[in-house]
Amino acid sequence: MTVADFANLLKASIGLDASSIGGSAVQRAVLERAAACGVGGPDAYWQRVCASPVELQELIEAVVVPETWFFRDRKAFSSLVRLAQDGFWATRTDGVRRILSLPSSTGEEPYSIAMTLFDAGVPAGRFGIDAVDVSANAIAVARAAVYGRNSFRGRELGFQARYFDETATGHQLADRVRRQVQFRQGNLLARDVAAERTRYDAIFCRNLLIYFDRPTQERAVRALERLLTPDGVVLVAPCETSVLLNHGFVPLPPPFAFAFRTAAAAAGQRKAKIVRPRPFRVSPPPASVVTARSTATPAIPAATLAPKADAPAEASVHLQEAAELANRGRFEEAIERCQQYLARSGPSAEVFHLMGLIRDASGNPVEAVICYRKALYLDPHHEEVLVHLTLLLEKAGKRSEAQVLRKRAHRLQQESRLKHASTL
Repeated sequence: MTVADFANLLKASIGLDASSIGGSAVQRAVLERAAACGVGGPDAYWQRVCASPVELQELIEAVVVPETWFFRDRKAFSSLVRLAQDGFWATRTDGVRRILSLPSSTGEEPYSIAMTLFDAGVPAGRFGIDAVDVSANAIAVARAAVYGRNSFRGRELGFQARYFDETATGHQLADRVRRQVQFRQGNLLARDVAAERTRYDAIFCRNLLIYFDRPTQERAVRALERLLTPDGVVLVAPCETSVLLNHGFVPLPPPFAFAFRTAAAAAGQRKAKIVRPRPFRVSPPPASVVTARSTATPAIPAATLAPKADAPAEASVHLQEAAELANRGRFEEAIERCQQYLARSGPSAEVFHLMGLIRDASGNPVEAVICYRKALYLDPHHEEVLVHLTLLLEKAGKRSEAQVLRKRAHRLQQESRLKHASTL
């Protein structure tokens, strides 16, 4: 049997597009499990895995590598707080809101949701969280709720003292947070999840859609739609926004909040007050000076990009104005501010990234691709740009180029995992 056969098996089981993680990752998992089973090779292992649901789950476990931490991308949690503060909880007669985290991995995301709501003053009896993941091993870790250093990243770690106790084996999460989350095994494309009777007011489905091909993405988005309450909200990763936009979902203002409603729900709330999550912001580049290159020479690393030394202070103002204008849907004015910034301060991967997001959101994928290419030229290691560009190229039918970019993004993700693992 070939790697493609096992890749097709994984796709049928959990929807995984093997090209999103690379064929070599599937091959390594197959060889690892064949050795663990004591069988002679891929052909013999194929017979084993097709005959044993238990072994199929072991293969899935070998392929799925959890990569998460507490409060990963805080914008999503800030959006949830704003929804709660704007009376998001008040419209239900029982006053209880249901939230789904899928995939929940080793529990950091659903527990972050619970801590976020507690910090916002939402009582325990006003919300409940269901957490679903395809990995039984990940769920076991989540239920134990003991975490090491790799789960605590960034500078804002005040929650650690409020909700964790340090033990000999790691940081143990407080019981009051654990009680808010119910874990179970499953995947979005399975019948038990797709036919779930519970409807959710908010669904965190982040960094999942990027691992599906386009037909599977459509199935996944329709499953999300069925799981939502009529006014429910889906929160996705920044690199997945175009997937929902392409399937009829509408972003909550501002357009870069990564929170979406169905078109029907958005139409019904046009006259109602709409929450405005924290605006998209662009951090200024480090303080060093470069000039643009006009020939096909190696790309400039992002760490060297910055405004020119003699650039006036207004340059950074233009960039912030661009983000704020985009938040209000004034796309052409936002683009004009970005161009003013580039004219004054020189090339910037983050500015071209922002311009790509604006062009994509305003329905101009051709210009978005051009902007993303410029950003990638300046910073070949920009993961968000890689994924955004990949999705647009796939939509345009440029599958071979998109596959190359997917592999690059996968390598960067692997390098990031190894880097974080080395700090443990």
